[in-house]
Amino acid sequence: MAKIVFFAVLAVVVISGAIFAPEHAGLAIHPMDQFVVAPLFADHLGAFTITNQTLWLALTVIAIVLLLVVGSRGRAIIPSRSQSIAELAYGFIYKMVEDVAGKDAVKYFPGIMTLFMFIVTANFLGLIPMSFTSTSHIAVTAILAGIVFFFVTILGFVKNGAGFLGLFWVSAAPLPLRPILAVIELISYFVRPVSHSIRLAGNVMAGHAVIKVFAGFAGALGLFGFFPIFAIAAVYALEVLVAFIQAYVFTILTCVYLKDALHPSH
Repeated sequence: MAKIVFFAVLAVVVISGAIFAPEHAGLAIHPMDQFVVAPLFADHLGAFTITNQTLWLALTVIAIVLLLVVGSRGRAIIPSRSQSIAELAYGFIYKMVEDVAGKDAVKYFPGIMTLFMFIVTANFLGLIPMSFTSTSHIAVTAILAGIVFFFVTILGFVKNGAGFLGLFWVSAAPLPLRPILAVIELISYFVRPVSHSIRLAGNVMAGHAVIKVFAGFAGALGLFGFFPIFAIAAVYALEVLVAFIQAYVFTILTCVYLKDALHPSH
């Protein structure tokens, strides 16, 4: 019932906007334009061209350094705001690694902490108006997922040798089903980096595209433009939550994969 009311109100808004909006106004909305990679100091893209993607990736790294290094350099007993945020992030990720992957995975905590801080910072920077969201591009998330995939795979063989293949052999299943399940588990394993990367990029891109669509309605509906503005505020609040959740999901899945590499028989 709530969905029917929502779409009914949206239909009224669109029709009313088409009636009362100025004649030159239109619904020329291009929500995907915000994801176009464009050169900053050149006329075309090349192998070493500095782009908006490059700029916001660099700003992400700078923001992390300012928070974790500069903001925490004093290590005061009564922490500053930046030190408090850094300590909360540190404790949160450390507990996650220890609980999900085990105490023997704590040695890999610095890499997982770096991964989480990069994703969550890039996500939040992408919420700044007129910014560029780095994690909306599969090229970025696929690199991150690929690093995780190859690291845990190599680590699994280094730590367990051929015993790492036990991850694909379901010994609890009936013997005739084990080869079939092994093939399924193998396919599932190689699909991991695909789902790992698409999940992050897809969720981030979808939210930003929805905000852009509502922003286009707000500009085109004239007198009734305040309706999409309310929707933008609601979706933006949701995107703040999504920015953190997607970084959390990416990181906790990394911990799960790390646990499989360290304990393939579990």
